[in-house]
Amino acid sequence: MTHAVGMQPAGIASLPPLGSLPLARGTADRGSTFRITPDLFDKLWDRPDTRILHLARKRAPVRNGRLVLSPAAEVERPKNAVYLGSTVETTVDMAAGTHVVLVEHEDVQPALAADEDWVGLRDAAAGLPAQESGLFVEAVAISNWHATHTHCPRCGHPTEPIDGGWVRRCSADESLHYPRTDPAIIVTVTDEEDRLLLGSSAAWPENRFSTLAGFVEPGESLEAAVVREVEEESGIVVHSPTYLGSQPWPFPASLMLGFTAKAAHALPVPDGVEIRDVRWFSREELFTGLKEERLSVASGASIARALIEHWYGGPLEEEPSAGRP
Repeated sequence: MTHAVGMQPAGIASLPPLGSLPLARGTADRGSTFRITPDLFDKLWDRPDTRILHLARKRAPVRNGRLVLSPAAEVERPKNAVYLGSTVETTVDMAAGTHVVLVEHEDVQPALAADEDWVGLRDAAAGLPAQESGLFVEAVAISNWHATHTHCPRCGHPTEPIDGGWVRRCSADESLHYPRTDPAIIVTVTDEEDRLLLGSSAAWPENRFSTLAGFVEPGESLEAAVVREVEEESGIVVHSPTYLGSQPWPFPASLMLGFTAKAAHALPVPDGVEIRDVRWFSREELFTGLKEERLSVASGASIARALIEHWYGGPLEEEPSAGRP
């Protein structure tokens, strides 16, 4: 990967309709050619400018709205290091081109930060600078993959990480295994009155609603997945699925692809398994329900929130007006 390709997220001429989403702001150069360097981590630990991103139980230390990134010289080199890439933006404490390595710990390290300063991705990412948010998302995603792919799916023997932690090689048959991402669609469905269809999952509190979503199945296009998932969960047949934007969702390994679609009819019926309730909401009904705390929706870090606010025409805290779509 060249430096220019690594900068692609920051250099895209125009963003999709959802704009820059909280977990999709990363700008690091992931260094796909550099990470196969022989003795990579020996070289990185010898560099005085290499920085370490720490994870403990998928939390990272955050202080004053910034990730705590330690010089490599201050960290004992572990067996589980992963190369995350190099920075492309200069900050007050880190030059562009700084290499960043992930190191995982079983428990929080008080010497780095107090327990309360170790924060999960969902809570921290939106408030971090874009470059650090992207590194945090990448770290959690690759960490989740390593945790669930310790053995070869072909023969069951242990695998070992190579190529900076981005490939695992089987110790028996030497087959190579690469990180995976599971695509999932998430969709705002509207009817002829421009009402929004929201569903309540059987696993949620009764007053929590969100957009419908589901995984893309093998051999299926994104558009077909939109039509199938909406009909399966709500009984509503939709048409004209339109792409709005995407966001990584490493909980544990998803890429959420946001769409909007039009309903062919307006009588929803929940599937009774995944979805307990499904309803149409006008902007006024949604605003009043949220204000009176009779309803709750997805948080600001999720693409679901961005999709709802895209339909709503602005922040949900603001009363709908005649100027809104």
